Amino acid sequence: MSEATKTPADFWFDPLCPWAWLTSRWMLEVEKVRPVEVRWHVMSLAVLNENKLDELPEEYRDNMRPGGKAWGPVRVVTAARQLYGDDVVGRLYTALGTRFHNEGLGVNRESIAAALDDAGLPADLIEYAGKDTYDAELRASHKEGIDLVGQEVGTPVIAVPGSDGDQIAFFGPVVTPAPRGEQAARLWDGTLMVASIPGFYEIKRTRTAAPSFD
Repeated sequence: MSEATKTPADFWFDPLCPWAWLTSRWMLEVEKVRPVEVRWHVMSLAVLNENKLDELPEEYRDNMRPGGKAWGPVRVVTAARQLYGDDVVGRLYTALGTRFHNEGLGVNRESIAAALDDAGLPADLIEYAGKDTYDAELRASHKEGIDLVGQEVGTPVIAVPGSDGDQIAFFGPVVTPAPRGEQAARLWDGTLMVASIPGFYEIKRTRTAAPSFD
């Protein structure tokens, strides 16, 4: 199947979020079972929460503050995109998420540096973790995704073309573990079905399991 016949699925992520990571692994599975091509974009939980820090739990709030650990990964991914193009974004996200989540190494300078090496990217990109050089581009990417779904959600955001020319966009789905094979296909089909209904907003139930990266 040619790339031209595939449906583009724009996916906004923050590498910090384990739930977005699981959804992203599901999307890679969807690419195998449906004519879909994922296009990766950065969004930022720190940007999303910067005007409501006082409402956040203390540990989460510390991560979101200027200089907190939420800023480094998205800045590095944004720098990589600006300097080396869109094609490196998904590769770097996979390397970061594998280090942060699957291997449980945490969000720190060492993990980011190792992920850059895993992704075949220059080591000096780590220096952008503490710089605001590309914050304008980071915020623009974040705004592009969040404007599709509103401020009352998080990461990930997914958008696909609708039949009427508009985009169908939604937050999530939140799922663990990442579905595989036919289960991945069924979740994709069902998610698009409900998200395409005008006026449909939410299905939700209490999470009873932690993220599983098996």
